[in-house]
Amino acid sequence: MMSSSRLYASAGLPAKAINGRGTQLAPPNRFETISREAFDDGWPDTEDEPSAPRTTLLRDATRRIITRNDSPDLPFEQSANPYRGCEHGCIYCFARPSHAYLGFSAGLDFETKIICKPDAARLLEKELSRPGYKPAPLVLGSNTDPYQPVERSLAITRALLEVLERFNNPVAIVTKSAGILRDMDILARMAAKGQARVHISLTTQDTRLSRLMEPRAASPARRLAAISSLTEAGIPVTIMAAPLIPGLNDAELESLLEAGAKAGASAAAMSLVRLPHEVAELFAAWLQTNLPERAAHVLSLIRQCRDGQLNDPRFHQRFTGTGAIPEMLHQRFERVSRALGLAGVQSRLNCASFAIPGGTSSTHQLTLL
Repeated sequence: MMSSSRLYASAGLPAKAINGRGTQLAPPNRFETISREAFDDGWPDTEDEPSAPRTTLLRDATRRIITRNDSPDLPFEQSANPYRGCEHGCIYCFARPSHAYLGFSAGLDFETKIICKPDAARLLEKELSRPGYKPAPLVLGSNTDPYQPVERSLAITRALLEVLERFNNPVAIVTKSAGILRDMDILARMAAKGQARVHISLTTQDTRLSRLMEPRAASPARRLAAISSLTEAGIPVTIMAAPLIPGLNDAELESLLEAGAKAGASAAAMSLVRLPHEVAELFAAWLQTNLPERAAHVLSLIRQCRDGQLNDPRFHQRFTGTGAIPEMLHQRFERVSRALGLAGVQSRLNCASFAIPGGTSSTHQLTLL
């Protein structure tokens, strides 16, 4: 792994945080053959703070919106992501390296160059109408958050939900944004037919740590309030203690689940932090900038969960890890989720009512998400 000092140099940026951004670094795209290096020209640095880059929206010209899942670690068959990149800026986000496929950096580019899919609803309607389509729950937010700030103006996620409701195709949403409440009307109607579930991730209740790790995501209090509002509207919610980062937020596991249960969550999930590709370097540099006194300890604990590395990409290990630390976390999770009534199989999402508008209903049975 590249040291934080080399990473700063390779990005050509100062080792200072940018307000409102998860990282100030732009590490080289791993697919590029040319990279930058900082050069000392002898002139003093006259900038006290790095400038805050603005968010740029770019159009995605994709011709398909549904992605099929072939990973044994994920409990769903298909997903859709209205956006690529995420302005929430979560420093630990495992989706950051996907920006390299677009020719961008997994660092600052991931937070500031957001690829939107304005034709998503039309594409979804086309794909759901195909003769060979087999009804299954569609997951929104499996890669990047469908309710990141830009959704307020573009409403692409809402347009997708409108299509899913018309087709009676169930949906599961993963988010850490209170913005989901703007679509509570659609979700409540779908939930009444057993066709909607929401998963809200809560990483910490420490507002300072949350602001550092997830600078533009909803505050912990707003996420818990969203769980309460969704539950009151009849929409089932899973509280996700994710990701758990040893030495950083793992001590909060019980309190996170307790807060979620108190807010009305009906199920719980957890996952261990993943640091694939560039994320390991970015996370290490973030620790050194924001929590230098804990950096070495946190990285050591993560390595103890990943066979001496900062990441283990193997199936069945990516979300769980190995060794004493992950085992203890899972034991704690099982104990507290049982005590809070959050354990067990989640409610099934109804695929039996799927029908192409103007066509006939599906005869498919209920599908477990």
